[in-house]
Amino acid sequence: MPELRTVRQRKNIPKSQFAYVDKNGEGHLPIEDESHVRNAMARFNQTEFESESAKERARRKVLAAAKRYGIEISPDDVVAKPTSSLRPARTKQGPRGGRKTVRPKRPTTTRQRAAARKNIKKAARVRLRRVRAGH
Repeated sequence: MPELRTVRQRKNIPKSQFAYVDKNGEGHLPIEDESHVRNAMARFNQTEFESESAKERARRKVLAAAKRYGIEISPDDVVAKPTSSLRPARTKQGPRGGRKTVRPKRPTTTRQRAAARKNIKKAARVRLRRVRAGH
């Protein structure tokens, strides 16, 4: 697949050569040649879309491009099925997009930390006793 090394190269591609263009005008899933279409098919379910209709339009564009280049699509392929969910299967944050908000850790008190250390020591003593007893 030809690589788009610079931002300028990517900006020179017409928006019609992307399966999906978001509201900011950024193109996603380039479909300018056969290798890009294969890559778009593989990454289709990893892309976040603004709406289900946008996802469906992108899916149809990828299917049309695959047909144009003679790429065979199996019926169980993600792109072959109509869209049922907006959420991507896997993103950089992990499966199903990961947790959206990260809550800060609750602060612990000195008493809680001391109790935790005491419990760890107690568990170690119990394990040692079991080993010595032959359990």
